Amino acid sequence: MKKFLLALVFLLCSACGSEKDMFQGYVEGEYLYLSSSRSGRLEKLHVVKGEQIQKDMLVFELENESEKYALAQAKGEMQSALAQLNDMKVGKRPEEIAMATAMLNQARAEAKNANVLLKRNQELAAKGAISRQDLDTLRANAKAGNEKVSELMHQVEVYQLPNREQQIEAQSARYEASKAIVAQREWDLVQKQLYSPSAGLVYDTLYNEGEWVQAGSPVVWLLLQDEIKIRFYVPEELLSKVQYGQKVYVHVDGADQSYAAKINYISPSCEYTPPVIYSNETRSKLVYMIEAVPEELEVRKLLHAGQPVSVSLSE
Repeated sequence: MKKFLLALVFLLCSACGSEKDMFQGYVEGEYLYLSSSRSGRLEKLHVVKGEQIQKDMLVFELENESEKYALAQAKGEMQSALAQLNDMKVGKRPEEIAMATAMLNQARAEAKNANVLLKRNQELAAKGAISRQDLDTLRANAKAGNEKVSELMHQVEVYQLPNREQQIEAQSARYEASKAIVAQREWDLVQKQLYSPSAGLVYDTLYNEGEWVQAGSPVVWLLLQDEIKIRFYVPEELLSKVQYGQKVYVHVDGADQSYAAKINYISPSCEYTPPVIYSNETRSKLVYMIEAVPEELEVRKLLHAGQPVSVSLSE
């Protein structure tokens, strides 16, 4: 891997003098690229490069004003739909129908007066007795009165419907649809705040606060704490000595003891010794890549991605 080329160069010397059952390798890490499914300006970055963070920690926030407004609107529409549904289920009382009928009769009387007044003034306008502006006002009043009568007539008809089951079903469907919209708006808002799904080391941050982040673009590069592993290479003639689940021992420069690790992967195919760790003696030999995971979590915290190590099959 390119990012480990520099570290692996140090293996050149150690590979030349290795013992028969001592294998050269390096520490490998699993990385997690934290990104949002929504675009937005980076409002707040809660971590810094090199910081050790815990699971479920808030990592960064994108601007979310539009999502908040959309959620508030969706909740208002949902409450309105629920109120209408409850009103339909209760039904209108005779007193409400009587009140609506009285309002309709009053509106009819007002509309009749407005239309009579309009007709009378139209005749006067033809003779120039009133201004066009006054006539337009009377015409608007007559139109508004007719529309109010039409609206109240429809309202009284609705109040007097003998069977409203289909209307209730339709309103129930609108209420359920409004609930789904609220859930969608809540999900949109959550996407603007990203929490770490695992503990780990902040390997790098890729944006600064105030910068625009495209949807899907990683903002934080996280090295997973529990995913540190040892990668080493075993010559083809020694492959029979290693097995899946076998315990091996990792030797690190400067450490007084070796660390136990368990093999969890054996490459099914052979390859030539990677160019960055070959010696003149092993250049043409076939090797198999082996991966092992340190048994203790504390040991994983001590190791660093790219760090050269030696691996033996026995202490």
